[in-house]
Amino acid sequence: MFRPRAARVVTGTLAVVVALATALLIVLLSTTGVEGWTTADLGGIALVGLAIVGFLWRQATVCATPTPEGLRVRNLASTRTVAWAEIVWVRFGEGRPWVQLDLDDGDTLAVMGVQRSDGERARREAKRLSTLVAVRQRTARGDD
Repeated sequence: MFRPRAARVVTGTLAVVVALATALLIVLLSTTGVEGWTTADLGGIALVGLAIVGFLWRQATVCATPTPEGLRVRNLASTRTVAWAEIVWVRFGEGRPWVQLDLDDGDTLAVMGVQRSDGERARREAKRLSTLVAVRQRTARGDD
């Protein structure tokens, strides 16, 4: 499995901070006697906090999972499985925040599971993914 390290640590930490701050804010507003805060207001604060934590959780769980059929890519907004034969090229050039797959239909797919913020580890993971794609494609064609 390909997962970013730095993004998981940062977003996981932020999710805990936001959850605790939201809970503390709700408790303080409801118990300090400050007037004007209704149950609907507190519920709205809770929903905003929950939405932020949900977004951070999704960011913390981006990954790419190899399967016998293809590569399952879970990004921030979507999850997609691409067959090994559909992957034409694995790119991780300078200036790219994460690995990109060039697909045989002309489309590109970001793989947020390998992020430049991980430095040298990200370069090793990109090379490992590229090698895995090459091996799977040879195996699927029967080139072994």
